[in-house]
Amino acid sequence: MPPGVYGMQDVWEREDRQQITMEFLLPTGIYLNFPVACSDTISTIKKMVWKNARNEPLFSALSDPDAYVFTCINMTAEREELEDEQRRLCDVRLFLPILRLVAREGDRVEKLITTQISLLIGKGLCHHEFESQKNHEVNEFRTKMRIFCEEHAQVRQMLPWEPWMEFNFPCDLEPCCVVAQSGKSRSVKKILVNVKFEGSEVSEFMLIYHSFMLSGNSFLWYNAMYLLSLIFFFFPLLQYIFTCLHGGITPHLTMVHHSVIIKYQEEQGGLSNQMSRTRAPSKPPPLPLKRVRMHFYTGTRSVINRGTTCHLSLVLVVQAGLFHGSELLCKVVTSNEVSVCSEPVWDQKLVFDIGVSDLPRMSRLCFALYGVIEKTKKRPTKKKNKRADCPLAWVNTMVFDYKDQLKTGEFSLSTWPSVPGDLLNPMGTVEKNPNIDSTAGLLIRFPNIRPHPLYYPPIEKHMKLREIVDNKNYTEFFEDEKELLWKLREEVRQRYPESLPKLLLITKWNKHEDVAQMVGLLRKWPELPAIHALELLDYSFPDPHVRSFTIRCLRNLRDDELFQYLLQLVQVLKYESYLDCDLTCFLLKRALANKKIGHFLFWHLRSEMHVPSVSLRFGLILEAYCRGSIFHIKSLMKQNEALNKMKALNDFVKSGSQKATRIQTTEDMKVCIKQDTYMEALSDVVSPLNPSIVLCELCTDKCKFMDSKMKPLWLMYKNKYDHVGIIFKNGDDLRQDMLTLQMIQLMDVLWKTEGLDLRMLPYGCLSTGNKTGLIEVVKNSDTIANIQRNNSNSAATAAFNKDALLNWLKSKNPGDKLDQAIEEFTLSCAGYCVATYVLGIGDRHSDNIMIRETGQLFHIDFGHFLGNFKSKFGINRERVPFILTYDFVHVIQEGRTNNSEKFERFRECCEQAYKILCRNGTLFVNLFALMKAAGLPELSSSKDIQYLKDSLALGKSEEEALKNFKVKFNEALRESWKTKVNWMMHTFAKDNR
Repeated sequence: MPPGVYGMQDVWEREDRQQITMEFLLPTGIYLNFPVACSDTISTIKKMVWKNARNEPLFSALSDPDAYVFTCINMTAEREELEDEQRRLCDVRLFLPILRLVAREGDRVEKLITTQISLLIGKGLCHHEFESQKNHEVNEFRTKMRIFCEEHAQVRQMLPWEPWMEFNFPCDLEPCCVVAQSGKSRSVKKILVNVKFEGSEVSEFMLIYHSFMLSGNSFLWYNAMYLLSLIFFFFPLLQYIFTCLHGGITPHLTMVHHSVIIKYQEEQGGLSNQMSRTRAPSKPPPLPLKRVRMHFYTGTRSVINRGTTCHLSLVLVVQAGLFHGSELLCKVVTSNEVSVCSEPVWDQKLVFDIGVSDLPRMSRLCFALYGVIEKTKKRPTKKKNKRADCPLAWVNTMVFDYKDQLKTGEFSLSTWPSVPGDLLNPMGTVEKNPNIDSTAGLLIRFPNIRPHPLYYPPIEKHMKLREIVDNKNYTEFFEDEKELLWKLREEVRQRYPESLPKLLLITKWNKHEDVAQMVGLLRKWPELPAIHALELLDYSFPDPHVRSFTIRCLRNLRDDELFQYLLQLVQVLKYESYLDCDLTCFLLKRALANKKIGHFLFWHLRSEMHVPSVSLRFGLILEAYCRGSIFHIKSLMKQNEALNKMKALNDFVKSGSQKATRIQTTEDMKVCIKQDTYMEALSDVVSPLNPSIVLCELCTDKCKFMDSKMKPLWLMYKNKYDHVGIIFKNGDDLRQDMLTLQMIQLMDVLWKTEGLDLRMLPYGCLSTGNKTGLIEVVKNSDTIANIQRNNSNSAATAAFNKDALLNWLKSKNPGDKLDQAIEEFTLSCAGYCVATYVLGIGDRHSDNIMIRETGQLFHIDFGHFLGNFKSKFGINRERVPFILTYDFVHVIQEGRTNNSEKFERFRECCEQAYKILCRNGTLFVNLFALMKAAGLPELSSSKDIQYLKDSLALGKSEEEALKNFKVKFNEALRESWKTKVNWMMHTFAKDNR
């Protein structure tokens, strides 16, 4: 290796690599050296080693090849055993071209599963990461969750036939709401269903009638030895066909021989039984090591500006506060000031004005390290020196440990960099920063109040004490409104149970008597619907009894309802103070009972494994899920491998586009895709966007990259019946798009439930990693900008061509189809006008609004929401509440200026849709509030949600809300010319890039 060059990162990143010379160390002491292909699997390389070793001494001393495993040093400079021998060498990414062959130790199946889980979640489970924590809580949580998940897997395998099929071949989770069609006669219609037999090219088309759609006699002609692979009982069959017809798609059914399913069931059962037998008995956690006093360099230096007439001196201060959720329990305390040095020492006792007996169970101690800059004048004056605080770091820790014991002794807390806002950050994690080498460390000592451990007392004990001692009335410390609410808490429980959050907020959590009263009340409290229960998962309600009550309420959610809120439920895991909590068990239990929920729970967790504050918690939950779904690991690993190849391909395109023309880069991209390693990784993979879809054959000639800055990949696949497209993005955070599309889908469900189908199109979007993710391609659609440009003589006037959209729809929908296309446009335009107004969607230019050939309008790219509209040079570019231009109105009125009846119907649809959302405003506010934990730039505090409260007119009557919306509607129509000017400027800017 050339001097000064370390590692092989450049080798693995080159797309033109073919072979590499490898060195092999055998257990017999023999050294081998020969070239191998980078695309070879570890299994193939082992066969080559054995072939070459036959001619070497001591070959007879070697055992069977399966008795050995390769070890290497990977790119993170860690020793790794290559148990999964189906991996390719280029995917292993060695640090040095050396493989060592060692004898296998331990159970091979267990080690293989552990290796696969490590690769999936990005954490090493064997010798580092989790086990290196030497943390009792981590060890006990891993053991408990493994037993929990594997027991659920065993129970699932013993399910009767129908429930087992329901789990392994789940139907879509999105609610299928039947829309009332009042005033229309129901005619008997013929429906075409395409039925394919697995393993055969023969397809049968069946005509059935709407009046007896799929009645019992409809399938009598089928062979009794076949069953449906996609549908396993009657309702999902109807739901699937209804959804297809609703979207204008021909239903496709696949018939699978029952023996295939039986074999699949036996394979699952065998693997689950094998894993349960190989599980080692749980060991007790190791005894704690003796704590050694450690010093951390703070990295803080005093600032001296010699060129001015004043001096800047910096001293360090620690601030500490006790919190219960968002409530400050007592006055904040501050340390003395110490000078900046490599190891500052305060050696000071911080006393809080609260009794130990009054500490809430979920008390957290929050610290902030900050510098105080003091400007001193050279010339003495009567004025005081100016002082300014300079936030440096923060860290939080619980006062009680996960076993309810009051902490004692020394704790070393590695801090987190300061964030804008207050010095203390009670909303932040209680985990320590794992990057201890690059952060300040704070050494604290909890006092030993008693010679024996102190535990938080059970609530029952306090309730018994209340029967003995006199009843103390603490309500006199409340304001009048709080006092009234507390006094009437029984009446609140009986008549206004949904007001539980208000009652919890005024409870004195630093008074055990009040806490005992509240917990006793919770046990009798009626279960709340999800719309109200979700609010209790916010960090303002940390009490374990409250959170247990919340999970009890959420257990009533159907799978499709849980799926609707899964994104928020994953985010509020960040508010949990301990690893073992009711929310974690609830999510794991439901994920292990429904494959689709498990799929999306995996990706929601996996996409944030790069975040240090949650990587431990999320990694442990992912490990537990994989232990309970061993059969799911293979599919997830295939998806992970495909995403890694997409990222490598995108990096290649980004690099190539800077050196060559677009045409040349596109050709180079297609050549790269055609490599065996890429074609194998990118073909026959379950779509992370929708586990019901398998991305079969990659159509290389139809693949391309897009023009935007991050060069997203446009990948097209050919499936059994049609083509499926996905967009891979690398460099853009898709979490805000996910949240917006989730809200649009929820709106669609609420509207359909009320009999209003506005033909919304919440396309698939999934964040899969650090600024990486996938977006569903909506086929047969184009942007408003392209339609206007292609139907106008001049780019400058394209935005003002009101006939362009209608002419385009006419060209795509000849004859009688045009009326239906205009109807689709009218309904979808109404839906997106209301949705974008309520959510405050910004950056609405003509490239972010699209239309399908069927007339369905939809919005894309939700980089700005909650009223964060784009501006240029301090001037707001978007001055209308939502997009309603005159060319939209021209289509709605079918090209006739006097067709006011059509437009009034459109207006009525908008108003009806808005009223439905206002009636469910609390749900939207709660869901957005729970997403504060995600750390989205435009959703980080309660102030950001104020726009949503205003747009939904929370606290106002329906009449007042509708009156305000009518004003906004008229404003959008009246000021639409400003939108056209904005679109024209956008087109100019795009053409001149």
